[in-house]
Amino acid sequence: MSALKTPSVKGRVDIDQVSIRLGQGPQAFEAVQALSFDIAPGEFVCILGPSGCGKSTLLGALAGHLQPSAGSVKVDGKPVSGPSPERGMVFQHHTLLPWRRVLDNVAFGLKMQGIGKAERRQRAREFLAWVGLEDFAERWPQQLSGGMQQRVEIARVLINRPGLLLMDEPFGALDAQTRSQMQALLLDIWARIGTTVLFVTHDIDEALFLADRILVMSPRPGRFIEDLRLDFARPRQPELITSPAFVHLKRHCLELLRHQDGRELPRLTPLGLPLENQRPRFAL
Repeated sequence: MSALKTPSVKGRVDIDQVSIRLGQGPQAFEAVQALSFDIAPGEFVCILGPSGCGKSTLLGALAGHLQPSAGSVKVDGKPVSGPSPERGMVFQHHTLLPWRRVLDNVAFGLKMQGIGKAERRQRAREFLAWVGLEDFAERWPQQLSGGMQQRVEIARVLINRPGLLLMDEPFGALDAQTRSQMQALLLDIWARIGTTVLFVTHDIDEALFLADRILVMSPRPGRFIEDLRLDFARPRQPELITSPAFVHLKRHCLELLRHQDGRELPRLTPLGLPLENQRPRFAL
């Protein structure tokens, strides 16, 4: 599939001291506070945190739907001032147009760019094949399962070739088996197209299985309390989730999410094991 063969060199993210205040007057509150981080082009980063900590708010700022009250949001060195097809967004619930067939939903972004009908439909068929739905091109969205609808949504976003793919708990409404299949599909697509992915989740297993890095957030106002860099081999295999390093990192993430600011938690070794578990063993 030629449309997806060249890895992207776009998608660098720079967030500098970003705070976002939501609401008006006495109802206003600070959703996120003084966030700073950067993401290299092609990285897969998960933001992990409890409900209401500002994960989706931060994604909204990167998508261009929200303006920060302080700090700067840049993608590829340019301030984010509004939505752009260069920054694709996938939500938990699909946003497919119910009055358009699957093929025309995927091709819709190209139509808005003025690309001719024959070309955009051909390219849409290629992307549907990529997500395994080439035989469903003429179906209506409501005729598809939840997992299939999310596949169409991903194809619709990727057809614009975004440098940055923003995903807001995209598999949260799916059953466990379908969710696992969608995770594997996403990793396969990401490995081939090389786009930067920023993926929001509150599921620890999902974050550990998908990411190169996990940015862990505190309860509101959201602040980053840890930047975990993962060195699990790729491609990721299902048995990873039962490995000792995975289990130890999962325990550490659970403790982070239970704690208010992470300051009392044990520091990890490069293997992801708490330091107190690395004491020398002596033969008896």
